[in-house]
Amino acid sequence: MVAKPKVLMVVTLDTKELESRFLRACLEDSGLEVYHLDASVRRTIAGGSEITPDQIAAAAGKTMPEIRALNHEGKCLAIMTEGAIKCAHDLDRRVGLSGIIGAGGSLGTDLSTAVMRSFRFGLPKVMISTMASGMVRPFVGTKDVVMFPSVCDVAGLNTITQCIFQNGARALAGMAYGYSPSMTKASGKPLVALSSLGTTEKCSGAVRKSLERMGFEVMVFHTQGIGGVAMDEVVRDRDVSVVVNLSIIEVSDFLVNGLFSGGPDRCKSSLEKGIPTVFVPGNIDFMVAGPIEDANARWPGRRCHIHNPELTAVRAEAEEFRRVADHMAGLIKEAKGPAIFLVPLLGFSAHDSDEGHLHDPSLPPVFAEHLKKVMPAEVPVVALSYHINDEPFAKRIVEQVLSFQRAQTVISS
Repeated sequence: MVAKPKVLMVVTLDTKELESRFLRACLEDSGLEVYHLDASVRRTIAGGSEITPDQIAAAAGKTMPEIRALNHEGKCLAIMTEGAIKCAHDLDRRVGLSGIIGAGGSLGTDLSTAVMRSFRFGLPKVMISTMASGMVRPFVGTKDVVMFPSVCDVAGLNTITQCIFQNGARALAGMAYGYSPSMTKASGKPLVALSSLGTTEKCSGAVRKSLERMGFEVMVFHTQGIGGVAMDEVVRDRDVSVVVNLSIIEVSDFLVNGLFSGGPDRCKSSLEKGIPTVFVPGNIDFMVAGPIEDANARWPGRRCHIHNPELTAVRAEAEEFRRVADHMAGLIKEAKGPAIFLVPLLGFSAHDSDEGHLHDPSLPPVFAEHLKKVMPAEVPVVALSYHINDEPFAKRIVEQVLSFQRAQTVISS
């Protein structure tokens, strides 16, 4: 007989007792062994969960009376989240979890997904939430959390919520039965982390395929504001051989508050860890705004390309290029390992090409010249007479990766 996968259910009994019991029944009907983590603050329901509010509070160094006395939902949430994460990982060490599921509104979603995000990539994570059809980035972050819109509030049971709870339970069951901790173990191949975007996909695809033929594992991350942040997290956590930051639009958008901003720490991980890094100014030729009305209001008079009704690419100019160069030089001067900047002088994205919508051949040399002025002397800035999506430019990136890899092999031996 196949052992039942063990899963963690995160639902507060004080406000969602009926819903939690129904969800648990759905999970058990799907053949799962359920451990209920109850982070209730308002009241404790005895005998209703495997991990009680008192245990969670104790894990955070508090008691439930102390937490309730705070009379502040944000402070209570922070303490219970800290304790819940500790209790969840303790359970995982004892029984070996094959999945996590949560259900709730904004507070329940915040706590449940914080627990989920603290776990490894690949472990199934399902969140049934009132927040799932809106702003999900704070809840998903860089992890593989599946968000199920609850449609109705998680307040009582009806024909819609019952169906959604059942579907969520079955989805988790399907993933849990197929889950194995070995799924995400290192392949044994040298690992390259590569950032890209659709407008540099021709280059990134050529780089990836070449490196894979040579025996590398290549992870490509989509730099839409969270993909590069996820890449930096992977670089911190895993044994990465070389990083290729081909697309740094999350840096340029951070500097102008564009929609694809990756925040102030984007690109730091490999530099701080001393991992050899190839930098390319991919996609900094445009900034990302919302609908065209938003783009015109923020950057009046700039050339624009409507990517879809929600996203508009706005032409970046020399001022933005110099800011990116200054910022990158500031980051790279703290590097603990080797770095190089390859600059394609004929354009930084598909938009910045003869066939593109925002082409300006005068601007890439402006970036290259300013970058050479501000970059630390020990960091090469190599300007090449190619477009970023030209095959020879992709080959030059591959050559640099191989050079870095050979140097690492010599050092380690």
